[in-house]
Amino acid sequence: MTVPEEFKDIRPYEPEEMRQAFDDLLGDRQFNAIMKGFVPWLPKSVRNAMLRLAFKGVKTPLDFQMRFMKPVVKYIIRKHTDGCSFDDTALRNFEQRYTFVSNHRDIVLDSAFLDVMLVEAGYPTTVEIGIGDNLLIYPWIKRLVRMNKAFTVRRGLSLRETLTASQLMSRYIHFAVTQKKENIWIAQREGRAKDSNDRTQDAVLKMLAMGGGLKELNIVPLTISYEFDPCDYLKAQEFQQKRDNPSFKKSRQDDLDNMKTGILGYKGRVVYRAAAPINTWIEELKDVPKTEFYKAVAERMDREIHRGYNLFACNYIALDELNGTPDNASHYTDSEKQRFERYLSGQIAKINIPNKDEAFLRERILTMYANPVINKRAAG
Repeated sequence: MTVPEEFKDIRPYEPEEMRQAFDDLLGDRQFNAIMKGFVPWLPKSVRNAMLRLAFKGVKTPLDFQMRFMKPVVKYIIRKHTDGCSFDDTALRNFEQRYTFVSNHRDIVLDSAFLDVMLVEAGYPTTVEIGIGDNLLIYPWIKRLVRMNKAFTVRRGLSLRETLTASQLMSRYIHFAVTQKKENIWIAQREGRAKDSNDRTQDAVLKMLAMGGGLKELNIVPLTISYEFDPCDYLKAQEFQQKRDNPSFKKSRQDDLDNMKTGILGYKGRVVYRAAAPINTWIEELKDVPKTEFYKAVAERMDREIHRGYNLFACNYIALDELNGTPDNASHYTDSEKQRFERYLSGQIAKINIPNKDEAFLRERILTMYANPVINKRAAG
C-alpha cells in the first residue's frame, strides 16, 4: 500500500525502509555502546554479525516486533512482574481493528505489553503507537521506535504549529486504521497522571476527530492496572521539586531515568482490561450540545476506564492510611499491610533531593495508590 507523502516525517518505517534503518542502527555509536553493555565479552563485529543473522527474514515492522521485541518484553514480564494478564471479553473480534485509548502508567511498556497480549490472545497484529518526540532524544531511539510501529507525536510547539501537527496526526491515525488495517494505541492525555487520577483529555478526542468521524476509529477505553508502580518515587520527587520550585522542568536525563526505572523496576501484578468500544454507546450522546460533546465522551470513557481497574491490597491500604481509618481492612491482611509499609519506606529512601520532605512524599505516593479505589467506586 502506498502511504501518502504527507505522513513521511511522522509514520513508522515502511517495509522497504526496514533494512536501511537496521543498518543505520548497527552503525550508531551510542546504540553499539548500549549493546556492549548487554554482552561486554563479545567484540562489536561478532555482536553485529549475530544481529544481522537474527534480522534475516525480517521484512516488516510486525516481523521486527515478533523477532526482536516480543522476546524482550516477555523477559521483562517474567523478570520484573508477577504476571501480566489481558481481559478482552468485551472485544473478541479478530477481524476488527481498534484504537486503544488508555490510562498511562509507563512510557515504554504500556503499548509493549499490549502488543504481546494481543498476539498471544490470537489477534492478527499489534498496535501502532503514538510517542512524543520529546522522548526521541537520540537518533538510535527514533530509528528503533519507528521500526517498532511508532508514529511521532510532536511536542513543545506554538499554538498554530500544534493545530497543524494535530490535524496531520489525526489524518494519519484514520489512514492507519481504515486503510492500513492497523490497531492504534494512544494515551488518554499528554504525559502520565502522576497521582494516578486518570482522566481523558477531551483535546485528545478532538484531535482524533480532526481526520474523520470518531466511529470509524472504533475507540476502545483500555484500563492498565499495576500493583506497584516502579516510578512512584520519581513522581513523588517531581511533585516536591515543583512544589519547591514552580518553574522546575525535568531534564532529558530525568526522562531516561524514568524510562529505565519503568522498564526494570518491580511492578507486581499487571492487568489490562478492555471495555466495549465507544461505538456501542456513542449514539446515546447524539443530543448533547456540540460544545459539550467531547467532554461528555471523555467522561463516559473515564467511567469505563475506572470501572476496569484491578484493585490490589496496596490500593486499599493506601486509602486507609490517607484517611486514618480501617474502613477497607477487609480487603487486606496484616502481612500485606506490613509488606506495603516496607515497600513504601524503601521507595521513599530512594529519593535524594535537597530539603527532602518525607511526610509530603509519603502522602503523594499514598495518593497514587488510593485514587484508583476512589475513582472505581465513583464510577459505580
